[in-house]
Amino acid sequence: MVNTMAESDKPWTEKPPRLDVGVVGTGKAGSVLGAALRRAGHNVLACTAVSDLSKLHAESLLPGVPITTIDIAVKDRDLVLLTVPDDVLSQVITGLAATNAVSPGTFVMHASGRYGIEVLRPLTEQGCLPLALHPVMTFTGTSIDLNRLSACPFGITTHETLRPVAETLVVEIGGEPVWVPEASRGLYHAALTFGANNIMTLVNQTSELLVDASIENPESLIAPLFNASLDNALRNGDAALTGPVTRGDAGTVREHLRVLADFDPAVSQAYRSMARLTAVRALAAGTLSPNAAQDLLAVLADD
Repeated sequence: MVNTMAESDKPWTEKPPRLDVGVVGTGKAGSVLGAALRRAGHNVLACTAVSDLSKLHAESLLPGVPITTIDIAVKDRDLVLLTVPDDVLSQVITGLAATNAVSPGTFVMHASGRYGIEVLRPLTEQGCLPLALHPVMTFTGTSIDLNRLSACPFGITTHETLRPVAETLVVEIGGEPVWVPEASRGLYHAALTFGANNIMTLVNQTSELLVDASIENPESLIAPLFNASLDNALRNGDAALTGPVTRGDAGTVREHLRVLADFDPAVSQAYRSMARLTAVRALAAGTLSPNAAQDLLAVLADD
């Protein structure tokens, strides 16, 4: 066991030792992060995999690493990586604590965006060292993800004395550490989910609408439009807002709502909700006049 925080006031200022790692959960994220730690020189000695798909991920990205039971995977490790679904993370942690499966002094790390280190308290109270390292990317569970980790931001949360450890691990596997306070973890994750998940829905729904409008190769329209919109938004914030909502074209928006309702009322309602949010932001930014906003918001009011 690596004796790191017996001098727990002292940050890592030297090259850290190679760690013996156990991975609990080799889904898309766990298999890739385990492979990244292995590539960085750490010793991944065991992993767990329940589903057939998880076993395939483990065999593909962690070849030669034994698939074991959870108690064997975490026994006498320097670092335990918990990459199970968010909804069972607390249950797994409680179970490990109840059986004293993890040795004191072990780094226990999860990759959940939702949680900080409070969820690890049952193990922290037994002398384990908590790390929350959340990669800000979507995973395919293939080797492609290893290259995508290059310069990938990681939201890190831990005790201040362990911050150098967390940052070092992230840098070693190619990422970029970003500090997230424990109290902000929920909002941090909600923000990322709001953007990343919804943009996928927007892209796919836009493509479906264009196909229904008899447009061939809709991706040829979507890619330049969305790429330019993202670039403009990141560069200029709300000043980059454009389109009929920002212009206050209430008649155009009313027609959009009509044709979208004919296609799918749920899509029309989603357009209405996002358009209201856009209108409020445009009004605050001064790109939408109060008079135009009044007519527009009347159109966007729920029927």
